[in-house]
Amino acid sequence: MQENNNLTEVEIDDEIIIENKELSLWESLIPVIILMAMLSYNIFFAGGELLGEYSNQYILLMGGLVSAIVGFFNKVTLKTMFVEVVENLKSVLVPIMILFLVGALAGTWLVSGVIPAMVYYGLKVLSASIFLPASVVIAAIISVATGSSWTTSATVGIALVGIGTALGIPTGMIAGAVISGAYFGDKMSPLSDTTNLAPAMAGTDLFTHIRYMTITTVPTILITIIIFSILSTTIDTSGNADVSGLLTTIEKTFNITPYLFVVPLVVIALILFKTKPLIALGIGVILAAVFAFIFQPEILSTLSSSNLKSIINAIFVDTEIATDNEKLNELFSAGGMKGMLWTIFLIICAMVFGGIMDGIGALARITSALLKIATSVFGLFFSTVMSCIGLNAIASDQYLAIVIPGKMFKKAFEDRELAPENLSRTLEDSGTVTSVLVPWNTCGAYQSGVLGVGVGEYFIYAIFNWLSPIMTLIFAGFGIKIKKLISEKEPVISAE
Repeated sequence: MQENNNLTEVEIDDEIIIENKELSLWESLIPVIILMAMLSYNIFFAGGELLGEYSNQYILLMGGLVSAIVGFFNKVTLKTMFVEVVENLKSVLVPIMILFLVGALAGTWLVSGVIPAMVYYGLKVLSASIFLPASVVIAAIISVATGSSWTTSATVGIALVGIGTALGIPTGMIAGAVISGAYFGDKMSPLSDTTNLAPAMAGTDLFTHIRYMTITTVPTILITIIIFSILSTTIDTSGNADVSGLLTTIEKTFNITPYLFVVPLVVIALILFKTKPLIALGIGVILAAVFAFIFQPEILSTLSSSNLKSIINAIFVDTEIATDNEKLNELFSAGGMKGMLWTIFLIICAMVFGGIMDGIGALARITSALLKIATSVFGLFFSTVMSCIGLNAIASDQYLAIVIPGKMFKKAFEDRELAPENLSRTLEDSGTVTSVLVPWNTCGAYQSGVLGVGVGEYFIYAIFNWLSPIMTLIFAGFGIKIKKLISEKEPVISAE
């Protein structure tokens, strides 16, 4: 329980939301304004290195310090803020471990020949003319099946970026296509945690929620596929004429065989059977290491005097495999667990900032202010969307961007006699999918780290993600498929 009389706690599905009656809206916005100003200056004017390599991380910590100062002036104890920061950090412990394993996976899948084999066979099957829309569809299918955009990016996403890069397609476009498809599945799969969380917050059931989401999600994904199909016709690729040379180089460097696909297929199968991601990815690393010894002994011997040392290096540090093609040299390199450190530090710093903001009651205050301006049905939808997007940027966490607006806006939707699936759909259309568009959000940091493409590069091409909140507002503005509550009470018949 909080020791501060001005603070109240609301607990929903293990998520605690703190409200502070002493804190004004303007005070809540001070850390946000300072943070956004510094991040914007760093990104757009300082090339991302205002304070060195870890500029964004330092800025997030400074934003947390400003939040703490605001909290002190509003009678919030250091203990209260510390507890919320710890809770935030605990919530990303598993994602951080997954990131380390993804780094190890990238390294071992490279030296074992798994990634080169994916690129090799992908180049044979996928042409530049269909690559982008095909990537959306492939990522969507895998994500629906696994319920995880993160797993999709860590498996087929990495392979598709490799194939597309070899074809000469801009990496931002490839990552945007992969992320668009991956987040379609993350929204629609009954196995997805966000797909289960949103209806729980709104007060509806899972399958009603999924059916209602199709109304806005299907048009959005179709538009996305059409746009990527059009983009494919405008790409001036340098890879088409060079594919045979790339294939020859890959064959000369690696022992390419279809047996290598056993590794990713086992990982995907494990996840389909609901194996925990840490276990599935860990098995993927071990299998790839075994396959490296079996199929790529020559590669291992060129990397180090000891084959075992080559495997250990691939897991933990940088690995670069030299070929006679400069494009492939860049592709066939991995950072291991070390390569994930920048992303992990970013997530930790974002959780510190978000935890302090939550601890002083600023997140709840900002959301409440948005709720007050919702004077119409469209205003209610608009406020919900902006609340979700804002919390993805401020709290840096996808789940808080669903939980807090879900709790705050639930009664407002009921008061306007709107069915709860309206709220759950809006939470997903704006909270789930926009998280990946914020560089310091856990999702944005993860995807850019795993795919090796900055958020700024793929932002405009993550069409499904930024189009989804626009689509939900279009439907709300025109009153399309806005379901009303059905009263369970029988009408009262007057005796007069």
